[in-house]
Amino acid sequence: MNSEDHLISDYDFLAGATLLVDKPKHWTSFDVVNKIRYMLRKRLGVKKIKVGHAGTLDPMATGLLIICTGKATKTLNQLQGLPKIYSGTMHFGGCTPSYDAETEVEERFPTDHITPELLEEVRQQFLGDIEQIPPMFSAIKVDGQPLYKKARQGKKLEIEARKVHIFSFELTRIALPDVDFVVHCSKGTYIRSLAHDMGKAAGSGAYLTALRRTSIGPYSIEAAWDLGELIEALRIENRSES
Repeated sequence: MNSEDHLISDYDFLAGATLLVDKPKHWTSFDVVNKIRYMLRKRLGVKKIKVGHAGTLDPMATGLLIICTGKATKTLNQLQGLPKIYSGTMHFGGCTPSYDAETEVEERFPTDHITPELLEEVRQQFLGDIEQIPPMFSAIKVDGQPLYKKARQGKKLEIEARKVHIFSFELTRIALPDVDFVVHCSKGTYIRSLAHDMGKAAGSGAYLTALRRTSIGPYSIEAAWDLGELIEALRIENRSES
């Protein structure tokens, strides 16, 4: 979507607005919120405005981020509870501390035994209610500190497994050592953990090399603003406001 599809002047940011944004790679979700808050403060001439997001995306990931402003931030908890759809790529034959390509491979495994038939058998183990352990490199807080900070300090903690639900999980391309997938899952699902566990179940290792969120409940990436175009639209004063 671009500024021609939806006018910035249609939003009442102070009263409360919901924006769909396509998060670029290497931006944190907090970076996006910070940038939009800064642009809104300048545009509206206010010192403070509430801005929040529903559902964190890792820096490596791209895709749908729901941003709420003003009184609409009260709906964030409800939005965070919606199921989500992701597409991505997992690379077999290695493991990383973060379960994705953000950290270096720390252990390598054979892949010669992996066949499409084995992958299909393994895939079926990850449908319905499953338990997974979140990665150490995650924003989950322990003793008031995010796990990723403890991980960067070299600390390792016992993390309790969490129950999540996988509505569907399809392998869309098998070109070993890379496998593309689409997964429809409940809130709280870590796709990095899914890739890691899939690698172990296949008698190897695996980590994410790409991840994109394409929907959150009824909200689709197709209706999302490109972040650069949104920033530019917020920068330009609408003629009707001047």
